[in-house]
Parts: sequence; structure tokens; C-alpha cells
Amino acid sequence: MPVRGRADRRRSARRAARRRKRSLLREFPLIIMVALLVALVMKTFLIQVFVIPSGSMEQTIKVGDRVLVDKLTPWFGSEPQRGDVVVFKDPGGWLEGDHKPSDDGPVLGPAKQVLTFVGLVPSDNEQDLIKRVIGVGGDTVECCDAQGRLSVNGRAVEEPYLAAGNPPSRQPFKVQVPKDRLWVMGDHRDVSADSRFHMGNPGQGTVPLSDVVGRAFVIAWPLDRFHQLDEPASLSSLAATPQLDGTAPQSMAVGPLPVEPPLVMGVLGILPFVVRRSGRPPK
Repeated sequence: MPVRGRADRRRSARRAARRRKRSLLREFPLIIMVALLVALVMKTFLIQVFVIPSGSMEQTIKVGDRVLVDKLTPWFGSEPQRGDVVVFKDPGGWLEGDHKPSDDGPVLGPAKQVLTFVGLVPSDNEQDLIKRVIGVGGDTVECCDAQGRLSVNGRAVEEPYLAAGNPPSRQPFKVQVPKDRLWVMGDHRDVSADSRFHMGNPGQGTVPLSDVVGRAFVIAWPLDRFHQLDEPASLSSLAATPQLDGTAPQSMAVGPLPVEPPLVMGVLGILPFVVRRSGRPPK
């Protein structure tokens, strides 16, 4: 068997490198399709990342925080509980006037719509909000008692998550939460346009379970704020109540409506992994 010279080995190495490059180019569209499919499945059924645009949940969640939202457990019948922080679709009239027309043009526009659909880029017309569940179907939520505390089913609730200097509510209210709906409030009560400010809307300020996107369970970014979002014991320990059809809430005085921007981004990053054929590279 003839001995191959150095020049022959170099030519063989260059040919092998060209073959690998052509193979990667042929596989690249498949890699992209698989990555998009994985992103779509993750965004639709498992976990989605949202960026917080406002201070309505401070100090629990700050402006710019990235939160992970569990979209899987609702598929197995899990429902939000008192104290959960949930992301939900605008139930109607909460985000009026926030939609901005797109000026991306005829080429960029369709491409952006595809990437938005699979959750890889922000949407121009996100209509999601984030709040804490205070009452579930059947609960009576009222504020405030003689000590200025919020109560659920007649039991005063301690709220250590409230932003510093914020009372439970500056507007008195009392509401019975209808069946399959939620009463939600921000932790920064003075700037949160939550259920209190939409009692004149359909649903009397409550959010239907069908509009809930998922439960925020972790602040994932920035890393120095990485931690789990737990249910406060003062709310999670309350006994379950029978589901009611709901009654009209008592009227309350409502001041100027705070600005409540939608969650500006629903993003899921997917890094495709390229599986290379095993073998020792030629020298």
C-alpha cells in the first residue's frame, strides 16, 4: 500500500472540510424548522418569559425583570390560588388605546409575525397583564377594616408584599367574586390599575379563568434577583369557599386611572443544537 505524502493528506483534509460545510448548509433549514417548532411548543404549552414594563408589582417584581410563566399545569386542571402572581389577557377595557400600528413594511412585517407567533420576538400588540390573585370564585373581598387592612371572607389579611408606603387600598370596596373568576390586585397599589379600577367594566373588575395565561413562578433575570415567587401564607392558608354566581360590587369612589402598560414582551429563546457525526477530524 503506497504511503500518502503530506500534500495528499492536506488535500484530503480540505475535501473533507468542504463536504462537512456542504452538509451543514443542507441541514441548516431543517435545524431552523426544528428550533421554530420547539419554540412554538414551549411557548404554547410549557413556559414563556415575560418582561415587566411597569412598577405595578413592586417591590415583588421590578421594572425590567424577566419572569418565567408556567403554562403547563393549567392543562392538567390546575387553577390559580389566592396569592399566586398570574399573567392574564386583557378581559376587556383594561388596556384601551395601548395598541400601536405597525410600520415594519411588507417584507419585515410578515417575517416578524411568524417569529412573534412562535414566541421568538416581541409582539407589537401584547395585551397581557400581571397581578396577584387576592380572591377566587366565591370569595368576598373587602377593604378596608378599622385597622386599614384588606379582608377576604371576613378575615383580615397581612400583606408583607405591598410596596413601601402603600396602604392596601385608598378606595373602599366590597365585592363577591363570581364563579370561575378572579379578583386581582397589584402589589404597588397606588399605581396599579387592577380590579378596583374596572368594577364598571363587564365582569365588575374580575378576570375570567379562561383569560389566565399562566402563573409566574420565578424571576429569572437579572441574576442578582433570581428567586422563586411563593404564595404568601396569609392568603394561601385561607379556607376554600363555595363558588357563587356573584353579586354586584358595592360602589366606590375611583380617582384618576393609573397608567397600566401591557407586558411588552413574550419571548422564548431557543438555541438549536447541531449534532455532528462522530469521528476524528483529519489532521
